[in-house]
Amino acid sequence: MALVLIRADNQRKLLNTLADIERHAKLKIVGKPRIMYPEKADKLVENILKQKLRVTCHRASIIKVAEDSTKSIMQVRKIHPPGHVMVISKEYREFEVLKHLFNKLPILKGYYSLKSVD
Repeated sequence: MALVLIRADNQRKLLNTLADIERHAKLKIVGKPRIMYPEKADKLVENILKQKLRVTCHRASIIKVAEDSTKSIMQVRKIHPPGHVMVISKEYREFEVLKHLFNKLPILKGYYSLKSVD
């Protein structure tokens, strides 16, 4: 399991990025996407990258994916979503903080998972 942080300019781009992750990167989203406060998301990314961001986000979300961090990173690199996608692996100390915070965050409204085709 890996955590994926998504930063976007608006709600539409956030939802499109979630759809791209599931449809084109072929990652399985576990549970429901959660809303993250944009300021917290920006601060988290700055801590991981160890540099200031040029652009702040207006919407942010965090999701859990079934695949491991390595596969998630490789799959996300193949797509070009409208939002900034960052896979947070267990190697970062922020992973444990986000993992515990995940269930306390509000659920993102407006996103529906891709239906399985049989």
